[in-house]
Amino acid sequence: MLIKPPMLKKGDTIAIIAPSAGLAGLFPHRLDNAIKFLESQGYKVKEFSATRKNNGWESAPAQERAKDIMDAFKDTEVKAIICLIGGTVANQTFKYLNYELIKENPKIFCGYSDISNLHYAFYVKVGLVTFYGPCAMTQFAEHPKPLQYTLDYFFKAVASDKPIGNVIPSKEWTDEVLDWGKKKDLERPRNLKENKGYEWLREGMAEGEIMGGCLPSIAQLAGTEYWPNYKNKILFLEIPEGQEFDKGEPLAYADWYLEHLNLTRIFKEIKGLIFGRPFKYSEEDTEMLKKKLLERTSEYKFPILFGVDIGHSDPMITIPLGVNVRIDSKKNLFEILEAGAI
Repeated sequence: MLIKPPMLKKGDTIAIIAPSAGLAGLFPHRLDNAIKFLESQGYKVKEFSATRKNNGWESAPAQERAKDIMDAFKDTEVKAIICLIGGTVANQTFKYLNYELIKENPKIFCGYSDISNLHYAFYVKVGLVTFYGPCAMTQFAEHPKPLQYTLDYFFKAVASDKPIGNVIPSKEWTDEVLDWGKKKDLERPRNLKENKGYEWLREGMAEGEIMGGCLPSIAQLAGTEYWPNYKNKILFLEIPEGQEFDKGEPLAYADWYLEHLNLTRIFKEIKGLIFGRPFKYSEEDTEMLKKKLLERTSEYKFPILFGVDIGHSDPMITIPLGVNVRIDSKKNLFEILEAGAI
């Protein structure tokens, strides 16, 4: 049985922690913007030891990052935990976490990208419904305010005990990068372009519990004790930026990770696949990604929905992990059938 956290209410305290990268130490205005926005919505915000630190590619050593996670879960004032940003090292915290204590103190936990690692750990070790959604420095710090579509689906997910229901594609989207170091992000909103909506790479209908995350992040967990049972699940995947913040993951790497998942036999177990809109891909790159996705799953007949508002482009939906969802190509439908909070 999954554990669902209490829903977020006005006046509640939100913790912002940095369990992976520590970019608030380099771009403090982004965190300041996020806090200002959340407070304007009627929430209190609490920072922790490593929230504003920078220690190379991490915010702080793993033990300190893990302590922040545990302190946020133990803090009776905190009702929701939003991660600062992704990174590459969230998995280093696993061995320092007290999963029994987390189980006794279920809370909303939200983030994406490398935070996939923690979502998986909490799902496997605790059975906690967590939320694949916006981070503080990226989405909540958007100038002059977060994108409304992102906010709508975030609050539907965490501030309600009702299912999100039909997930309607955003009307517009962006993967424009404005230089945070030069504070170009404060000069104007990012340019938006028309969203053409969902695309079905393989038709069909499937219903099941949803699980997934950032492709390279979850691929590294294969074969570990943090790898969940995918039997009859709906898998979602999305791909991040590459080594440079303003470029997409190289296609060769995306193909590599997809085949790695194929070798785990994950595609033999799932009932359906949802793939997020790729970040900083040209039309040619996107077409090649779709081709490789069909090649890597060619042995199977499950439906594949492509181009959903998940991941590193904006806006983004918030997905409660482990709840029941349905995809149906005949109705062009992606529906979240079960609430993630109580």
